[in-house]
Amino acid sequence: MFAFACSGVTCDARRTTHPGHAAALAAQMGRDYDAVFTLGGDGTVMEVLGALADSATPVGILPGGTGNLVARALSIPMSVSGAVTLLSAGSTRRVDLGRLGDGRVFAFAAGVGIDATMVGQTTAAAKRRFGVAAYLATALRASWSLDAFTLRATVDGVPHRFRATAAVVANFGSVLNGLLHLGPAISENDGMLDLCVFSPANVSDALRIGWRMARNDFGTDPAMQFVRGRHISLDAEPARAAQADGELLGSTPLDIEVVPAAALLLVPSDAPLHTWA
Repeated sequence: MFAFACSGVTCDARRTTHPGHAAALAAQMGRDYDAVFTLGGDGTVMEVLGALADSATPVGILPGGTGNLVARALSIPMSVSGAVTLLSAGSTRRVDLGRLGDGRVFAFAAGVGIDATMVGQTTAAAKRRFGVAAYLATALRASWSLDAFTLRATVDGVPHRFRATAAVVANFGSVLNGLLHLGPAISENDGMLDLCVFSPANVSDALRIGWRMARNDFGTDPAMQFVRGRHISLDAEPARAAQADGELLGSTPLDIEVVPAAALLLVPSDAPLHTWA
């Protein structure tokens, strides 16, 4: 469900009934309102941001899903009432989007490997019972399996080859309100995307990567590689499931390009820019 608000005084609410409905409603009605608020998961956010990309209508993201990746990245409270209060009195910010080859967009990140396994193997029952902790448990199990694949990546025309267990094309740099960081100096408004490749060979490597992600420590490490660019293509051998902002996309290959400053978001007035050195 998402609501259209007018000048913070009156609002109209519409409930979505099927995939793609949020995008259709936002395209049809959103530009006639002062702001659009989404209430749902990150998939709903993807649809609305895609429909209103490059428009002057700001989007406020209310946490209504399990992961709420984008809301957390913007320091939006995890209660709907708290989010409405802060966003209504907040400010606007332009951020980049990633655009997939089929035209869909994402705000937070897309990837293959552990993150897609996490999305695909976390059951609805576990999400209802444990919330975001269900995703973390699935991710930990996937990490210990060290299920590696050959990743062929092309970044701005330059080919790369990696042995990987996870590859993330990140727009925002932190997960779960800064609990984990994905890579060095990732910014959501620099006109770039960051390919973060993780390739632990054993459990010791996996633990070291997790510790360094928690400490935002991305010095030279043979199990981590980072490449920045505007156009990133990924292919995997064997093929791997892919996801974007917590929504399964099918399998590799993926073709992704940045759309600079495409989304206008409502954010809390004190929300920091998510850039880390």
